[in-house]
Amino acid sequence: MKYLLLFSALWFSFGGNAQAWTKEYDNVDECTCGLALVTKGDKHGFVTKEGKLVIPLIYEDALHFTEGMAAVKKDGKWGYLDSTGKEVAAMQYHDANSFADGLAVVGKNDKYGFIDYSGKVVIPLSYDNASSFAEGLAAVNKNGLWGFIDRTGKEVIGCKYGYAVSFSDGIAKVMKDSKWMAIDKNGKKVEE
Repeated sequence: MKYLLLFSALWFSFGGNAQAWTKEYDNVDECTCGLALVTKGDKHGFVTKEGKLVIPLIYEDALHFTEGMAAVKKDGKWGYLDSTGKEVAAMQYHDANSFADGLAVVGKNDKYGFIDYSGKVVIPLSYDNASSFAEGLAAVNKNGLWGFIDRTGKEVIGCKYGYAVSFSDGIAKVMKDSKWMAIDKNGKKVEE
């Protein structure tokens, strides 16, 4: 019995110390792509699951790593880092989303477009708004109306909706004439 108590005490002692580093931060998010977003005061950085600081707490805001990249904000502008902390897209955007399907939505001068992993603009910043890619399509807003583009930037479902939500299981919710409906990837209305 005493060995069981000793083993239990050691187990809890080591278990408690394994996460002691988390007390150094005001907030520690879930580890994604091998790194966890941490916050102390009003600064953000990234640590390994063991608590080793990899990307210093110098950012005003940050998003989780997805697809090996994270959007970070410094001096009021967003850019992107890889998992080593190397800047791959300069801090030049007023808005940024996480990568999805190999592309990320960025906003500059009140227009939105998409960049690739190297930070190169691959779909021009010509939209009034945009959402991340899901199932190969992204909802985009042009002249106040929403539609969908593919990864090449080709409009596959025309901008004719008051609002559009990303595709999930082959279906997207769109609003037309103040009514919600579901469409497929060909833009055809479907029953839910």
